[in-house]
Amino acid sequence: MTVSVFLVVLTLILSACGGGSTTAQTGTKSSVLTIVPSPNGDFTENFNPFNANPAYGTFGLTYETLLFFNRQDGSVKPWLASSYQFSSDAKTVTFTLRQGVKWTDGKAFTSADVMFTLNLLHQYPALDTNGLWQYISSVQAPDTQTVVVTLNKAYTPLLWYLGGQTWIVPQHLWSSVGDPTKYTNTNPVGTGPYTLKSFTPQLIDLIKNQNYWQPGKPVVTEVRFPSFSSNTSADLLLSQGSVDWTGLFTPNIQQTFVSRDPAHNHYWFPPSNVVMLYLNTAKYPFNQLAVRQAISASLDRDQMYKVAESGYEPVASPTALVLPANKSFLSPDYANTTFSMSASQASQILQTAGFKKDSSGMIVGKDGKEITFNINVVTGWTDWVTDCQIMASDLKAIGFNASVNSLSFNAYYSALQLGNFDTAISWTNPGPTPYFLYNSMLNSSNTAALGKAASSNWERWSDPNTDTLLNQYATSADPSVQQQAINGLQKIMVEQLPSIPLVYGATWNEYSTARFTGWATQDNAYAVPAPWSYPDSEVVILNLKPV
Repeated sequence: MTVSVFLVVLTLILSACGGGSTTAQTGTKSSVLTIVPSPNGDFTENFNPFNANPAYGTFGLTYETLLFFNRQDGSVKPWLASSYQFSSDAKTVTFTLRQGVKWTDGKAFTSADVMFTLNLLHQYPALDTNGLWQYISSVQAPDTQTVVVTLNKAYTPLLWYLGGQTWIVPQHLWSSVGDPTKYTNTNPVGTGPYTLKSFTPQLIDLIKNQNYWQPGKPVVTEVRFPSFSSNTSADLLLSQGSVDWTGLFTPNIQQTFVSRDPAHNHYWFPPSNVVMLYLNTAKYPFNQLAVRQAISASLDRDQMYKVAESGYEPVASPTALVLPANKSFLSPDYANTTFSMSASQASQILQTAGFKKDSSGMIVGKDGKEITFNINVVTGWTDWVTDCQIMASDLKAIGFNASVNSLSFNAYYSALQLGNFDTAISWTNPGPTPYFLYNSMLNSSNTAALGKAASSNWERWSDPNTDTLLNQYATSADPSVQQQAINGLQKIMVEQLPSIPLVYGATWNEYSTARFTGWATQDNAYAVPAPWSYPDSEVVILNLKPV
């Protein structure tokens, strides 16, 4: 962005936000919320909700889902659907749609729109990124307010993707757009609380949908997304009070942000996933439980939390549950289980398992050679690089010759997929319950032989008992049966260490109460609080009230 263009955009933002209110075209008072979800540079005019990265305002604010899953407490709330019901065999889910919902062009929202959207994913498989039609056999609409989805096998986790992550589009408009994968949808019509006022590569401006189906909402009458290409420029306006909400990594946040206006500047970084040390269990020595246990016992996670992660990302639970969000799923057996670093315990574990050290104090394998391995990490991911340096030092202290191996992202990700690695620090893929993280990480159907691409089970964990427990959860709609499965999976994580939890990944979220109140907080965790989390960001905005 040129300096002149930047100053014009900055002036617009400041004039819109400086007094907390402006006069809308209707002549009534309005409130303008300014958001910087992340510094991605100039925007592309594409509001297609089937695009992997559509313009800000597409998800939630324009297009909505049937249900809202609050991943902070595990609750499921009705949205475009007023209710849902699984059949006793968990092979059919029936949605009853909310009455009185309209598209922003005034047309009624009906079951035909839902059926059309789901069938569109079937007709164009490239749109079906969540793989719904692996499980769906048919979609029917017996009346205007009812949708019946029949599955080819019981699979209750599909509800999250079907009800919580599928954006419903209007049949009367999308039936004539041609190939939806090529459609940019520059004039979006949705059921959401906002409509597009204007678009430029530097500013997306949304205004209130006067006929939104939630009475009295939204109270925020205008939402603006200015573009930024770096954290630094967005941080500057945030600290000056010109931006209301961001989702940025902010070093020394207490000093650089909170202290500038302690009464109004706040942040909440709840755990969103678990950062793992993946061990390639298809290779020696990581297929040995004692080695996995010793590695885990040797690690100073507290130093990772306080030094590498700047005190933002606490030590994870040995169960790999995302806590406190998944607290209701925590097995009583592990309610007080935590990690503790003990080099002596790690050495004792290896000694008991028959491992010996050579004259230089290094552990040798069954071939008599020193056990040497790499810890893969992405070059430039400074916090993770520091985590890996801490781990390498800890592991050398007990006799493992471990080294940090920094790679480009493409090389790093390829190595994970193909199993061409020893160990690697990486993320996990959570969902509204622990099942989603466990299934992604541990299901044998998500892995592959060395040299072939694994979708997510990069550590190559293949265990019949694990698969049985995952299937027990997925094929039942009974919460007690599902909890039994989750308890069993926690036991495997704690006792078998298929992967090694390190710290939690944070949800970056900074906000100001100078102009708006009602934000999601630790004491009122009604949604994931980040502006880049969807549809949670819509729920947050709908809860805001101007000061």
